[in-house]
Amino acid sequence: MGSSQGSTLSADVMSLVDTLPVLAKTLIAGGAAGAIAKTAVAPLERIKILLQTRTNDFKTLGVSQSLKKVLQFDGPLGFYKGNGASVIRIIPYAALHYMTYEVYRDWILEKNLPLGSGPIVDLVAGSAAGGTAVLCTYPLDLARTKLAYQVSDTRQSLRGGANGFYRQPTYSGIKEVLAMAYKEGGPRGLYRGIGPTLIGILPYAGLKFYIYEELKRHVPEEHQNSVRMHLPCGALAGLFGQTITYPLDVVRRQMQVENLQPMTSEGNNKRYKNTFDGLNTIVRTQGWKQLFAGLSINYIKVNQMKKQ
Repeated sequence: MGSSQGSTLSADVMSLVDTLPVLAKTLIAGGAAGAIAKTAVAPLERIKILLQTRTNDFKTLGVSQSLKKVLQFDGPLGFYKGNGASVIRIIPYAALHYMTYEVYRDWILEKNLPLGSGPIVDLVAGSAAGGTAVLCTYPLDLARTKLAYQVSDTRQSLRGGANGFYRQPTYSGIKEVLAMAYKEGGPRGLYRGIGPTLIGILPYAGLKFYIYEELKRHVPEEHQNSVRMHLPCGALAGLFGQTITYPLDVVRRQMQVENLQPMTSEGNNKRYKNTFDGLNTIVRTQGWKQLFAGLSINYIKVNQMKKQ
């Protein structure tokens, strides 16, 4: 009886999926795959955020020691703090990127802008679509960072670094993060750190596109359309683009958690006026190496993908 009902339910679900538009089915499948991928690398992503933001607590630790430290203070579930916000963000981000890309591309072609009709148009339209998707889903990225930043330590100076203890809000979930961010800064509070993100979109996309095409040129012609070529070339091109624009990611993360950090000598915790001030201040006060804190984790993820 139970088996029969289960089979009927499965058949009904499959029938419902079959009636969905192709785009919806693509987004659902991509969202499911993306959620699995995000969850698989969530421990490494959390460590990267901690290395980028908790400069006094994790700066001298490597990836393995940081993993042990999180396990010690937060337990196994601590590796997944903030991952829910990343997973929720997948489908709306992908949908917005896909739909607005077509809109921007058609608009550029209709206006006969001096960009031609080839790869440059795709690059500009893709960057504009990426910016739109980021703007619409950024509060979830903010929530992801703030949740990942929290370490449940009440015994040592993890929260205060060299300055001792300090109070920080304890967020129970995404809703509370967003509510408190809005209460503290209004709509602007939900977009703290958006500047570095938007500034990095076009350089990242351009570098990734250029490196990908250069790598493809060195592949024998008979293999240029194979999946085995596209995956490693795409991964390496993306990694190069990430490396060049990575300092912007560090500034973004530090701006996102400013309100959770100790007060400055001026009596506030707003450290950076803008992106370029953030870059300059980090180099001056934390050293230039901090601009690349956690970058090795990106290399680890690509290396794992190549092994698979």
